[in-house]
Amino acid sequence: MIKSLAGLGILAPLAALAAGVGLAWALGAAGVLSFVATDRADFLAALPQRAFTQVDVFALMAMPMFILVGELMNRGGITRVLIDFSTLLVGRARGGLGHVNVATSIFLSGISGSAMADAAALSTTLVPAMRERGYKADYAGALTAAASMIGPVIPPSIIMIFYGAIMSLDVGALFAAAIVPGLVLAGSLFVANAAFARAQNHPRLTERPPLVPTVLRALPALAMPVVIMCGIAFGLTTPTEAGVIAVLTALAAAAFYRQLSLDMLTQAMKSATVLTGAIFTLFVTGALINFLAALLGLPALVSAWVDGVGLDLNGFMLLLLGLFLLAGTVLDTQIALVLMVPILAPAAYALGADPIHLGVLICLTITLGLISPPLGGVVLIISSTTGVSYWRLMHAVLPFFVIEIVVILILAFAPELTLALPRALGML
Repeated sequence: MIKSLAGLGILAPLAALAAGVGLAWALGAAGVLSFVATDRADFLAALPQRAFTQVDVFALMAMPMFILVGELMNRGGITRVLIDFSTLLVGRARGGLGHVNVATSIFLSGISGSAMADAAALSTTLVPAMRERGYKADYAGALTAAASMIGPVIPPSIIMIFYGAIMSLDVGALFAAAIVPGLVLAGSLFVANAAFARAQNHPRLTERPPLVPTVLRALPALAMPVVIMCGIAFGLTTPTEAGVIAVLTALAAAAFYRQLSLDMLTQAMKSATVLTGAIFTLFVTGALINFLAALLGLPALVSAWVDGVGLDLNGFMLLLLGLFLLAGTVLDTQIALVLMVPILAPAAYALGADPIHLGVLICLTITLGLISPPLGGVVLIISSTTGVSYWRLMHAVLPFFVIEIVVILILAFAPELTLALPRALGML
C-alpha cells in the first residue's frame, strides 16, 4: 500500500504537469501524497503554521522591492543608456560590441538581478547590432546568454535573497560576497570574447558616443547599485530598506529618462506582483517538502552517508555543485533551492564549509542551468527573440559554459575570493 501511495506521489504530479497544472500545485500535491505514503498524514495539521513560518522572514520583504526595481528600470529606457556608456568604456577594443555586451550585463545586473530580464533586454538590442557588424548570429546570442549569468550574481540578486531566507543567512553578507565572483565571471567573458575576436577578426567600434552627455545620462542608472550596496555595507539600511530606496531611485531615474507614466507604472507593478506571487507560492509549497524531509531526518541521513563514504569537504563540494548544476537544468531555480538546500547544505557545514561561501557557489551553479541543455531557459528566450535555432545557440554557448564552470571551480577552491569583501566590511 505504501509503495503504491509513494508511486502515486510521484506519478500524479507528473501527470498534473503534463496536463498543464501549475508547478506550485503539482509540487503541493506531491508533498501531501508523500506525507500519506510515509504514514505521516497527521503532521499535515501543522502545515499552515509551518508554511507561514517559512515565509515570515524579514529578508523576504526585500524581494518584491527588487523585482519592482527591475521592472521599472527595464521599462524606463535604461538599457540604451547603459549600452552607450559601455560603448564609451570598452567599444574601441577589438570585438568591441562583444565587450559592450558583457559590460552592459554587469551594469544591468546591478539593477534587475535577473538573468532572464538581462537576456531579454540585450537579445533585442545588442544581438541585432552585433549581426549588422559582421558577428555570427549564434555567437552574438551565445555571448548574450553567457553574460546574462552575471545578472543573478552581482547584487541586488533575487536568488540571493531567496537563498538567505531559506537558510536564515545575512542577505547583506551574501550580496557583498557575490560582488567579486560576479566580477571574476565577467572578466573571464571579457578574455574569452577577446580571444574569439582575434580568431574570428571581429571589428572594433570606430565611433563612440559623446563623453559628457553619455556619462551624465548614465549617472541615475549607475547610482542604483551604489545606493543599494553602500547602504547595506555601511550598516545604514537593511536589504529591505535598501529595496525601498532603490524603488524610489528607479522612479526618479525613469522620470529623468522621460519614461515615467501611469501606464508604465501600472504595468511594472502588475508584472512585479505576478512574479512575486508566483515565487511566494513556490516557497510555501516547497516548505511542505522541507517539513517532511525534516520529519524523516534526511539532512542527518545525508551527513551520515558523507561520513560513511569518507568524503572530505572538497569532494563533497564537487558532488554538491554537480547536483545543483543538474537540478538547474531541469527544475525551476527557486524550486530546486527550496527542495535541495535544506537537505544538502547542513552536511557541507558539518565538513567546515562557510555558509556564505557555499550560498554564493550554489546560487551561481544552479543559475548555469539556464544556459545548459536540455532546457536552458535563457537560451530559449534568446532563440525566440533572435530567430536563431535553439540547438545552434546551445552549441555556440558550450565554450562559454565550460569557462563559467572553470570559474566556479576556482571560486570553490579559493574561498577567500568570495569571503574577503564581506570580512573587510565586518559582515563575517
